[in-house]
Amino acid sequence: MKNKTNQLITLAMLSAIAYIVMAVGRIPIVLFLKYDPKDVIITIGGFIYGPISAFIISVVVSFVEMFTVSDTGVIGFIMNIISTCAFACTAAYIYKKNRTLKSAIIGLITGCIFMTSVMLLWNYLITPLYLGYPREAVVKLLLPAFLPFNLLKGSLNTAITMLLYKPLVTTLRKSSLIPESVHGGHSNKLNIGVILVSALALITCILIVLVLNGNL
Repeated sequence: MKNKTNQLITLAMLSAIAYIVMAVGRIPIVLFLKYDPKDVIITIGGFIYGPISAFIISVVVSFVEMFTVSDTGVIGFIMNIISTCAFACTAAYIYKKNRTLKSAIIGLITGCIFMTSVMLLWNYLITPLYLGYPREAVVKLLLPAFLPFNLLKGSLNTAITMLLYKPLVTTLRKSSLIPESVHGGHSNKLNIGVILVSALALITCILIVLVLNGNL
């Protein structure tokens, strides 16, 4: 009973954090497309409790977002869930099968590729409906805008998740909100390598964002 209560508390806390970072952390990338780091928090929730938990957090955050900061209504709500779940649930599902560093990396990379593919399809199908763009115009934006945006988004999600997962899990463990059985990391040597590679990827993505926005 205590474990279930702690799980509900943790999921509620992660949902709140995901909403906050979404509301205050929106970064323009290209055209009307903006990046926010809520998928990172949702993915970490999925790594801890599994893909179903990632789906639940995604629905809760997207629902609240629809009535507060979003101007795309129900269509935006659906698109948010599809995008987040394509990344977070895929990564969490693969990681759940084998809780190792290698599995986490494979899951995150697979999630990035899957999200990019899914969103190219859904942007082709749905974007004309809520933006009022002719479908031919959307097709012309798929490769120069939607493809690099989703690849960049997935790369940022991957790098930040790898940097934050262990510290966040360690904090939740110390707070007795998650059990000791939840894996939070691996050997020091591997962690240093992951930190360096993730930091380099994150810096690279930030520089790309600055270039795309004309700030560099």
